[in-house]
Amino acid sequence: MVARQRAAASLQVLSILSVLLTCSLCCFGKVSARALLADGASSNMTELQKHVSFFDRNKDGIITPLETFQGFVAVGCEIAFSSAAASTVHGALAPFTNPPGTLPPYVNIHVKYIHRAIHGSDTGAYDSKGSIRFVQEKFDEIFKKHAHIKLDALTLPEVEEMLIFNRDFLDPASWPAAEAEWQLIYQLAHDRYGFLTKKRARGIYDGTIFVELEERRKSLHSDT
Repeated sequence: MVARQRAAASLQVLSILSVLLTCSLCCFGKVSARALLADGASSNMTELQKHVSFFDRNKDGIITPLETFQGFVAVGCEIAFSSAAASTVHGALAPFTNPPGTLPPYVNIHVKYIHRAIHGSDTGAYDSKGSIRFVQEKFDEIFKKHAHIKLDALTLPEVEEMLIFNRDFLDPASWPAAEAEWQLIYQLAHDRYGFLTKKRARGIYDGTIFVELEERRKSLHSDT
């Protein structure tokens, strides 16, 4: 039951992020996922914690609905969408990420416990059993096994092949979340030739793409 709830929650959030990135890309064009250091990001944070810490606007380890709203606005989304997205994200993730003993209502997302929202059927690039670190070897395997046309890059069919390969057949409820996640990654980072390069995909895992989206938005506003 918990696994199904976690998968459903992940799917909800990833669907929202897909829309977010669609509207952002329409405004800013294709985004390079180069390694940018998020302001205030601690060197001892896991990659998964960095992935969500962009929305922790005051860097206190707790993401409030207001901060999530501000994060969506910062990357270029409209007010109404940002409000709805913040509500849905917190409704889906807050129950999983609150510290032990926390009483309802579960409103805030705690960065320290974001690993509890990891779903099954993933690539294993986030180590969910030990240190919750980024596993470079698992990330490299994605391209070694599934990049057939171009070294260190994936086409959309190759992404689909990878998803099928990684499916946990004992946990089918996790399949949609993995599908939504990688469609998001491909949509965000593929180049004009339809390739998702290894360099661009890597930038998704630590959340630096959100920093770049915000910087591009600031740059566009400063030029007008």
